[in-house]
Amino acid sequence: MRKTLYIIGLSTFVFSCTSQQNVTKNTYKPKAPVSQAKPAVKAPVATTAKPKITNERGVEFFTTNLADPTKNDNTASYGSIVSAKPAGYKVVKTYFPAIAQNFRQRYLILHYTALPDDKSITVLTQQGVSAHYLVNNTGDNEIYQLVDENKRSYHAGVSNWRNDKNLNDTSIGIEIVNTGYTSDAEGKKIFASFSDEQVRKVAALAKDIVSRYQIPATNVLAHSDIAPTRKQDPGPMFPWKKLYDEYQLGMWYDETVKQNFLALAQEEVPLKYNDPSFIFAIQTALQKFGYYLDLSGKWDDATKRTIEALQYHFRPQNYDGILDAETWAILQALNQKYPAK
Repeated sequence: MRKTLYIIGLSTFVFSCTSQQNVTKNTYKPKAPVSQAKPAVKAPVATTAKPKITNERGVEFFTTNLADPTKNDNTASYGSIVSAKPAGYKVVKTYFPAIAQNFRQRYLILHYTALPDDKSITVLTQQGVSAHYLVNNTGDNEIYQLVDENKRSYHAGVSNWRNDKNLNDTSIGIEIVNTGYTSDAEGKKIFASFSDEQVRKVAALAKDIVSRYQIPATNVLAHSDIAPTRKQDPGPMFPWKKLYDEYQLGMWYDETVKQNFLALAQEEVPLKYNDPSFIFAIQTALQKFGYYLDLSGKWDDATKRTIEALQYHFRPQNYDGILDAETWAILQALNQKYPAK
């Protein structure tokens, strides 16, 4: 019995020692702590301080541009800021102005009044037609403003240019006092000239407007350009080339390019004049340049009047509405210089 107890005790001791050795071998050793990188602290984004709004006698103005002029965007205002006044609430300009905006004024349209000075003033201020500005013919240094530039004046009527319609919505109109035209015994329109003083006034006014609103050359137009079947103004006596050469206003073709087209046009026009496909090509070129015109393939009245409008603007020496080689060469030179985007 004693021997048996001795054996059991010895076994228990051996087992106990073995277990202790195993525990020692498998003792947990904690891993060294891994240092984690601290998140980078972002520097505060620098924000450009917006210029303050000017307040004059309770009227607010903002005249600094924050937008991208290369995209024809502009935040500047050339009139007072018009704001809502909701009952019980306060409209604040904490975040004014947003940079994503541009001008309503994208076109400059020139007209003549076909009336003398006094009647021009009466009609443009008291009847259902108006313009933003009226250039008189009295020899002084005054230009009459009739409508706020930020508002629509009723000067263009039914109108189109390239992809735009109803140009009252997007234009500034300048009326020039001029008696327009009379017709001679053969029905040819004889247009009145513009005085040098008027031309200088128009040029200075147009330059100011075009510069402020970044109006492109392709959008400085005659009333006859945007409504060729209805209007003739300002007519062939208006010196478009002078404005282009001396004031860098509006469009004009390059003479060398026109001459390059002229050689072929002199052969092409007499040979193909009554070919419907050639007429269609002329109409397509007119439409491509900007004129609103149906492609009928016929020398219809609308096509004749559109050619006449082109001649008023770019070939004032001959404005009979009949396509000749020079008119065709001029149109092609214009399309090459001012491609539609």
